[in-house]
Amino acid sequence: SRLFVAAGGLNVPFFSVVLRKGYGLGAMGMAAGGFHQPFFTIAWPTGEFGGMGLEGAVRLGFRKELEAAAEGPERDALFSKLVAQQYQRGEAMNMASSLEIDAVVDPADTRAWLSRGLASCSGPRGAARGFVDAW
Repeated sequence: SRLFVAAGGLNVPFFSVVLRKGYGLGAMGMAAGGFHQPFFTIAWPTGEFGGMGLEGAVRLGFRKELEAAAEGPERDALFSKLVAQQYQRGEAMNMASSLEIDAVVDPADTRAWLSRGLASCSGPRGAARGFVDAW
């Protein structure tokens, strides 16, 4: 909870870059309370997103369907199929296409994104979002 409280009091530019996994409240806390809170949220192509670990989400969210399937290969195949669907939905490109994040960037372009973000926040009171005079 300290991450959320600290992020709520930020008065400096904040950018979020997801390299690999952005799952659940941990991801929200690291992104200042949500992926829409930072000045921008970008991800590398390797980024994955979900409300929690995807295997656990399938076990909880599809429990009835999994229990209805016969134990053994049939249940394992259903589980694998559902997990694959969740991974596809949680891919960075899918998240960007549904406006959850701003862009999927080549890792080599990360520094340029951060530089442009800082430059756009400079000036008195922060030109873009009313940041403190120090910026």
